[in-house]
Amino acid sequence: MPDTSMLKDLGMNVVLAAAILVIGLWLAKRIKNILVSMMEKRGMDTLLATFMGSIAHILISAFVLIAALGELGIQTTSLVAIIGAAGLAIGLALQGSLANFASGVMIIAFRPFKVGDFVEAGGAVGVIEGIQIFSTQMKTGDNKTIIIPNANITGGNITNYSTKDTRRVDLVFGIGYDDDIKKAKQILEDLVGKDERILKDPAPVVAVSELADSSVNFIVRPWVNSADYWAVYWDLTETVKLTFDKEGISIPYPQQNVHMHQAA
Repeated sequence: MPDTSMLKDLGMNVVLAAAILVIGLWLAKRIKNILVSMMEKRGMDTLLATFMGSIAHILISAFVLIAALGELGIQTTSLVAIIGAAGLAIGLALQGSLANFASGVMIIAFRPFKVGDFVEAGGAVGVIEGIQIFSTQMKTGDNKTIIIPNANITGGNITNYSTKDTRRVDLVFGIGYDDDIKKAKQILEDLVGKDERILKDPAPVVAVSELADSSVNFIVRPWVNSADYWAVYWDLTETVKLTFDKEGISIPYPQQNVHMHQAA
């Protein structure tokens, strides 16, 4: 006949293990929801808050499971060692994915850009369409979708063209050495002043910047609203060329004079 006291102890242990498991999993879920709510209230991105809450839920659930097994008399030391070894092996096998994950957490937490920004990052230029834990989706100017691993983004420079409300348009125009410098400068200043999209403050800059091999170069640097950048860039370039042609000011192109001497 089985020992009644042993059966009672076993039954009690099973009940306690079940209670630990049920209550522990319920607490794990509650703690996850509380953490997610607190992080969202503090302004953390919903995606990152949910992911961090899921990690906390998994860790607490694992601790509860080990505690329940220990209550049943199962030796959990070896189980913990096996889980640790498995975690290490998985971590080594997924080094690239873990690097992308860590980079995704950094991007979401520190927000160097947001959805809709025009950026240059990870060797690509385009508008951000989505930020995920492992990758970032970008749309190029010719309507192509690029998926960039997050590690490639955080591993290099990030240029965000949408952060500031205004941008400076940097243009260079060359004229011939025989052309009238003062006349050319006045034309450039007039064209910049007539464009209503160009801001008065900061004031635009028009100046001779270089005496190059084949031309005298002017820098033209007006400030515009970020949304007007490319329109002003293209329009001003075209207008300067047409006006210079009309006013008889040449825009030279690189050339070389070759002199041949015949030896006696």
